[in-house]
Amino acid sequence: MSDSSLVPERQLVFSPTLASTIGLEEAILLQHLQQLCDHQQADVRGGYAWFTIGRDYLLNTLPFWCAEDLHRVCRNLADKGILLIESPPLLSAATLVFALNEQVQSNATPAPQATAPAAPTRRSAGLLPAHWSPSEDLLQLMSLNHSIPTQFALDQLEDFVFYWRERGETSHAWENKFRQHVVSLWRRHQQHEAEAFRTPTAALDNEWRPSRDAMEIMDRAGIAEDFIAQAIPEFILYWRERGTNPKELNSKFIQHIRIQWARYTSSLEHSTEPKRIHEQWQPSQDVFDILELSHIDHTFAQSLLPEFIVYWRDSNQAQTSWNSKFIQHVKYHWAKRHQLAQAGSKHEGQSGSGNTGRTRDRSLEQDLTDTSWAK
Repeated sequence: MSDSSLVPERQLVFSPTLASTIGLEEAILLQHLQQLCDHQQADVRGGYAWFTIGRDYLLNTLPFWCAEDLHRVCRNLADKGILLIESPPLLSAATLVFALNEQVQSNATPAPQATAPAAPTRRSAGLLPAHWSPSEDLLQLMSLNHSIPTQFALDQLEDFVFYWRERGETSHAWENKFRQHVVSLWRRHQQHEAEAFRTPTAALDNEWRPSRDAMEIMDRAGIAEDFIAQAIPEFILYWRERGTNPKELNSKFIQHIRIQWARYTSSLEHSTEPKRIHEQWQPSQDVFDILELSHIDHTFAQSLLPEFIVYWRDSNQAQTSWNSKFIQHVKYHWAKRHQLAQAGSKHEGQSGSGNTGRTRDRSLEQDLTDTSWAK
């Protein structure tokens, strides 16, 4: 770019036809080199016109590329048989020594062309030589772009040469084919290494048991150990019938147990099957909330609980809801208590009244055998 703000930088021009033939980046660099060569004296050697251009100058006139990009595009042009390069890779070399792959007379330099150059003539295709080997530039390029070790690439050389010589095919760019071959094998190698680090899937046989970590997680969730042990055969059978083992057996088992445990506890809490009352049975908090709405004292209800449990355990009867039964029991005694209180107050005002609701008017046997609250 010019230092003067009055003079704009030179525009880059490329041929669309050439870009569709050899690639956009390659067309830009090729025609840029062609323009630079028009103002330089060529060194004709071996039937080719050789030119030398500084790397920094190219990077300055092509600021959208770095040294790695410039090196890559130059190698692509060389692999396509368009450029001949004598200089070391541009990653380390200060100059680019190149020639277009076009024969010229030794006493003349290539004439400037006013129009965009046509696609250069490709080198004739040939068989792969028996002692062929990749260039140092190609090995560095694969190491830079794909992190492929040089030794890994060289280890694939013998098979590559044997394969293509046995097929007897010709090619214009054996280095490009070798690069594709090595990159494919390197990706496959990385995939195999990744799979080797994976934890192998445990065999799901009748001896399978959840890991210790899985058992600790389920124990912290309050799931009974007996319930877990009973669920293992069902879990094994399910996955064996599917014909495949899940990769995360323990995670799948924890998920399965949590679902089954939630269903089990819900069925116990809301069971509709009649059952005997347990000796340690306690009414739920909902029971006391309902009694409180009826203005029944919590302490009074709690004092009736032992008698309630003893009676129903002795009767050996089963009920679908002991909470409902206890609510009836408490309401009955609460109402009876108020009736007795009212009867006592009337007795004080009406002495000699024959009120049969008074305790003194009932025998001890009647009080002890009164079970009307349980009906």
